[in-house]
Amino acid sequence: MVSSILKENPENTHQAVLFHLKRRSEMTVADLCEVLGITSMAVRRHLSGLQQDGLVDCRLERKSRGRPSYIYRLTEKAESLFPSAVNSFALELLDAVYEAKGNEGVMELLSLRNEAMLRKLLPQLEPLSFEDRIAAVVKIFSDNGYMTEFNKLEDGNFFIYQQHCAVHNLATKYRQLCSVESNLLERLLGAKATRQKYIMKNEPICGYLVTPEVSSKVSSA
Repeated sequence: MVSSILKENPENTHQAVLFHLKRRSEMTVADLCEVLGITSMAVRRHLSGLQQDGLVDCRLERKSRGRPSYIYRLTEKAESLFPSAVNSFALELLDAVYEAKGNEGVMELLSLRNEAMLRKLLPQLEPLSFEDRIAAVVKIFSDNGYMTEFNKLEDGNFFIYQQHCAVHNLATKYRQLCSVESNLLERLLGAKATRQKYIMKNEPICGYLVTPEVSSKVSSA
């Protein structure tokens, strides 16, 4: 299990692989064997586990001579494990807006961000069937760090659940983030999404029951 935020001095070989890939951008199995001092079999085992976790990707590099080799690199998901100033910047920004305009100003800022995301994402979702749209929206949230999955229920409804809150530290102080998340989810899906599980209430996941009764079309309204 990789720590949510990777710092210096890796605690295990999994973390060491991620650190070396971060420093070198791309590496082969042979490169990793050299820096880690372990066998190629052990390196491949760690890489396989990291690939299954969605943290490492690879490409095939063909050479003029000899066998082609796989080049490994971090995924965007892995990049989010490293220390970043993004969260502290976001908190400082929300604090500044709150000091200037209070809760109303915070909600206005978050709503503007929602509208920008909708303008960007809705055109990609409009041609999709409802179930394909569910899968696409789940991927959007997962790509943003929410570890999101879904199940199709026997009654035709869907259950979307997030195993990680990417903005947990911010939402602890500004719970408006949770309401705009629900609104964004509903508008991307064009369907009712009722929160049934809530991480902020010390439950293990955030979970939404999605009922496709509103419309089969995504609405930008």
